[in-house]
Amino acid sequence: MDGLYLLWWVQEKQMSPALVAATMAAGDLLLMALEVPTGWFADRFGNRRSLILGSFLQVAGMICCWLADGVAGLIGACLLVAVADAFRSGADQSLLYRSCVALGREPEFQRIQARARAVQVVALAVLVVAGGALVTTFGFGAGWIAETFLCALGGAVAIAMIEPPAAEDPEEPSSSSRASVPWRTVAAVILPLAFLDAAGATGSFLMQTAGDRSPTAVTLLVALITLSDSAGSAVATRLPAAGARVQLVAAALGSVLVLLAVTIPATLVPVTIALSFSTGLLHPLRAAAIQRLASDGIRARAASAASACDMALSTILLLLAGSFLTRRR
Repeated sequence: MDGLYLLWWVQEKQMSPALVAATMAAGDLLLMALEVPTGWFADRFGNRRSLILGSFLQVAGMICCWLADGVAGLIGACLLVAVADAFRSGADQSLLYRSCVALGREPEFQRIQARARAVQVVALAVLVVAGGALVTTFGFGAGWIAETFLCALGGAVAIAMIEPPAAEDPEEPSSSSRASVPWRTVAAVILPLAFLDAAGATGSFLMQTAGDRSPTAVTLLVALITLSDSAGSAVATRLPAAGARVQLVAAALGSVLVLLAVTIPATLVPVTIALSFSTGLLHPLRAAAIQRLASDGIRARAASAASACDMALSTILLLLAGSFLTRRR
């Protein structure tokens, strides 16, 4: 159902794009507020437990999306999904990094993270197309049944995972060297990708809600954007570790693309696809940089803090996009 949520609420549930955007923004605000607390939960009680809890909250969120009615149902669904995402955010990267350290394969984290993201995104694109075909043939009910089943399957996978043993990272920097890391450099690692993510998400939102595209057209566009993200992650598997400079250069190029889409609306689709490729490329690079800066006891919180920055910028741009569409109508 990824790519059809907006159609479900705007066309099937007859809700305005502004209301949907505001509710999604509220979910993002809740997610942003919970990122660090749920990151602490994962660091304190285990990444595996956090992933399991998040997966089953996701099941509840999908059921609410499907069966709940009215504004209250929309709000409840978005908030449930936000809490679920918060418990999973950061815990996945921390679990992978700590597993690499436990297996003596820490230098391979970036390549494994990039490859896993590429495969994940390709699978998502296939599911997006399949979901569009399913909804077109059998209706939205069949799509929600499939979505709920897949979320439950994700919970089963999380249960089957193994929590790595607690251990100090042999490459962990000392407290004195950690204190000498400039906050400006840390922000330069996190914020560029947050900006590109927010711009890409806003472009995707505008594509899905502006005009009268059919469910098939929307799912094909979302699948193309998703495949671009996967291609970027595939390229990242062959890149060396990168720091703030690469992130800043990417943000500068992304700003040029955003300006192009604003001045020439017809370029929205190719610009959104290009932004998706850029974020797919930079996500594994940023994840590796963050995990190598963090100590073993705060890895999930570190990754969650970066995700909170992503959510903050996405919330702002989604609100602006919803207001823009309302004024046009």
